Amino acid sequence: MLCSLMTSTPPDHPRPADQPAAGRPGVLPRVGVVMPILNEERHLVEAVDAVLGQDYDGPLHLVLALGPSHDRTDALAAELAVRDGRVRTVQNPSGRTPEALNAAIAALDPDVEVVVRVDGHGVLDRDYVATAVELLAETGAANVGGLMDAEGVTSFERAVAAAMTSRLGVGSARFHTGGEPGPADTVYLGVFRSEWLRRTGGYDPRFTRAQDWELNHRIREAGGLVWFSPRLRVAYRPRPTLAALARQYRDYGRWRRVVARTHSGTINARYLAPPAALAGVVLGLVGGFVWWPLWLVPGAYLAATTVGGLTVRDGRLRGRDRLWLPLVLPTMHLCWGWGFLTSRVRIEEPAS
Repeated sequence: MLCSLMTSTPPDHPRPADQPAAGRPGVLPRVGVVMPILNEERHLVEAVDAVLGQDYDGPLHLVLALGPSHDRTDALAAELAVRDGRVRTVQNPSGRTPEALNAAIAALDPDVEVVVRVDGHGVLDRDYVATAVELLAETGAANVGGLMDAEGVTSFERAVAAAMTSRLGVGSARFHTGGEPGPADTVYLGVFRSEWLRRTGGYDPRFTRAQDWELNHRIREAGGLVWFSPRLRVAYRPRPTLAALARQYRDYGRWRRVVARTHSGTINARYLAPPAALAGVVLGLVGGFVWWPLWLVPGAYLAATTVGGLTVRDGRLRGRDRLWLPLVLPTMHLCWGWGFLTSRVRIEEPAS
């Protein structure tokens, strides 16, 4: 038995109400895993098998929230539920991620103490759940999370994975590039004490994207601790095409602007770098026709992303994979910046 996962607080000295134990003394907590699903035929079986194969001795079950997929996702989900009684499904007619997560959370057994969020294209390390439960007990955190370890299959995906795990591609976010364990603004996916999901009302359905960051912000505002640990790793499968990558990063930028509008004081220099880069490139290209030295601005950016992309340190890159990076990096930066600058989404605060 994984004794280190159990709370060391004596039974007659319960934790404060704002830090409920991750499990009862001598008993591993009941874990519920929630997975929003939409058009995940390619990766669903791998993602589900990684959940069911966890090296965790406590009770665990998985809820798949099924959106209106256009491939064989629903059929595969039905087969998985028949194959293993720990898998169940719920419908998510809107196909939107926050509503899928809330529907899956609502379908969990009522005595679930720990809720693990996983995506249909994410693959958990075998000890992910056990390590997360241990970290919840050790830190008293409301939510713990770790590395979004991008791994590609094709040449293009491997290049995207290298960009998504480099500072040149995504800045200094620890859940992308790694770092020391400690408090964080947000983490990838997340493993929550269920009490904190109830307290905060779960995911805000108004946020099509950035719902993780927004939820973690509310947890921190309510006094909860969000904790990053590199011991937690999820293998992430990148988008398979340049067009899909461009849409993904445009939407990231668009919805990060929405978070900034909704929660004042949540923007910083890292988030402003992509729109600044886009503005500099556009102004340099246009202004260069009036004063040619301005062409040096987009030229310098292109040189930096080309040289930087060709020299990114990633041992998983093969052969000509690296040649994609001078295209992948500007796509990520400039599409994120475009989404941020052109965001017109307005979130109305609920009536008090």
